[in-house]
Amino acid sequence: MDALIKSVVPGSIAEEAGIETGDVLLSVNGQEVIDILSYRFLSASDEVTLEIGKKNGDIEMIEIINDEYDDLGIVFESGLIDRPKACRNKCIFCFVDQLPKNMRKTLYFKDDDYRLSAMMGNYITLTNLSEADIERIIAMRLPRINVSVHTVDPDLRRRMLGNQNSDVLAVMKRFADSGIAMNCQIVLCRDVNDGKVLSETVRALSLLHPSVQSVSVVPVGLTGHREGLYPLTGFDKGSASAVIDRLEALQSDFLQTLGTRFVFPSDEFYVCADCTIPEYDAYEDFLQIENGVGLVASLKEEFAEALASHKVFSVPKNVTIATGVSAAPFIKSLTDSLGSDNIQIVAIKNRFFGESITVTGLITGNDLIDQLKGKRLGEAVLIAQCMLNADGLFLDNLSVPDVEQALGVEVRTVANNGYALFGALIGGKNA
Repeated sequence: MDALIKSVVPGSIAEEAGIETGDVLLSVNGQEVIDILSYRFLSASDEVTLEIGKKNGDIEMIEIINDEYDDLGIVFESGLIDRPKACRNKCIFCFVDQLPKNMRKTLYFKDDDYRLSAMMGNYITLTNLSEADIERIIAMRLPRINVSVHTVDPDLRRRMLGNQNSDVLAVMKRFADSGIAMNCQIVLCRDVNDGKVLSETVRALSLLHPSVQSVSVVPVGLTGHREGLYPLTGFDKGSASAVIDRLEALQSDFLQTLGTRFVFPSDEFYVCADCTIPEYDAYEDFLQIENGVGLVASLKEEFAEALASHKVFSVPKNVTIATGVSAAPFIKSLTDSLGSDNIQIVAIKNRFFGESITVTGLITGNDLIDQLKGKRLGEAVLIAQCMLNADGLFLDNLSVPDVEQALGVEVRTVANNGYALFGALIGGKNA
């Protein structure tokens, strides 16, 4: 794919150099740009020569002095400057395989691309890496790779991932020896990789600390669209409690030996087990908050800080917060601290994927409409930003204006943090 330039950041080095939207980056310092990593690697210099194909067909050589190593300000049409690498696994727990039909095509694409892991924090299994990929990651000294481990038992991992290339520890050791940091996740499947297998996996990963910085354990997500797939059973209160007890015992050991808790259950386990979620400090550096680990504790801390910083405030008008079933009780506990009767919390059941899916980020526009229509919603409906993709669409392709039109009320998106939630509730002028 060509490195087509989508836009140039105003005031950037690229704009000053005369680079324009529609130009094509042909090379950096005489070397071909094969993807975004090679662009960043080659351009990280105080002297850079860019070969630019202009829209009129001319070729320009642009020399740039960049003593401060600032970003050049080029935004490419394709974020990777290449096609993403597709996953070749056949995981027994794959969420994409559980999607309903007739959704947008991009949702059915399974990526397992180390470049997306380095840039955006995506988790990769390492099973789809070639030897050339491994050597390139080491040569470029990528700052961090997020690894989907699930188990370190090669035979079990082969069965879980449906891929013969299952020895994850061998590759991880090479990365660790090269100084590459890793965060790991374990998608836990009941009666498959839990129990003693889980403990063995976590302990094996702890031997790679500090290169392996943390491990998150998240429960398998099971939708209502699993026809013909591997039979899996979701976690219930008792089995979720057993996971928490096992991991908290490991945390105690690791605090003594490593100086960190190292392994962290996701918030979903605590909700499922009806257990109190640990306090803010228990999540240390929140390395896996994007994976649902410590999100509740962080939201609680941020909301409390925002509340403490406002001696006088008011919730100006009635509003409705539409959120996931698992988050609703917690959100209500936060709003109750405001002492206002103007806030209504509605837990949206996920009828699109199945009611066993309770997280907020997978709520669709149609589920919002169906379950809010006819209710007294007040001045506005507040929803979490995580329900929408970068184009402002829900998973069922509806937009916020679509939902607003159906409900006859303004829908406001709120960033997924406690400060933003507090500000949205007390009104923009007072936030």
